[in-house]
Amino acid sequence: MNSPRIILLAHGSSDKRWCETFEQLAAPTLASVSNARVAYMELAEPSMDTVIKEGVADGATEFTIIPLFLAAGRHLRKDVPAMIEELEKAHGVAIQLAPPIGENPLLGQAIRDVVMLQLEQTPA
Repeated sequence: MNSPRIILLAHGSSDKRWCETFEQLAAPTLASVSNARVAYMELAEPSMDTVIKEGVADGATEFTIIPLFLAAGRHLRKDVPAMIEELEKAHGVAIQLAPPIGENPLLGQAIRDVVMLQLEQTPA
C-alpha cells in the first residue's frame, strides 16, 4: 500500500510575499517527504483541488492534510472539513485532516529555540 500524499495546507493570500514565506517554511519538508506539496485554502494557487487532481492523475487515492495553522479556528472546524467532503466526493479519494501544526508541542520548542537564538544575538 502506498503512503498517503501529504498536503501542507496554508490559508492563502493574494500577497505573493505571504505565500513565499510558507513555501520557505515548507521547503525542508518538501525536500524530505516525497509526494508532499503545499496547497492554499483560498486566494492562492495551488489549491487543495489542484494538488489532489495532480495526485489522482499520478494514481494517489489517499491524502493527509497537515494544516499550517496555529490553532483550530472556524476554518479548520467548519470550512476545511466541508471542502474535504466535497473533494472526497469529486475525486473518489480519502482525505485525513491532521491537527493544526500549532497544537504540536514541537512547534513550541522551535519557537523557544528561535527566541533563545535571538537573545544570544542581542547585544547586552
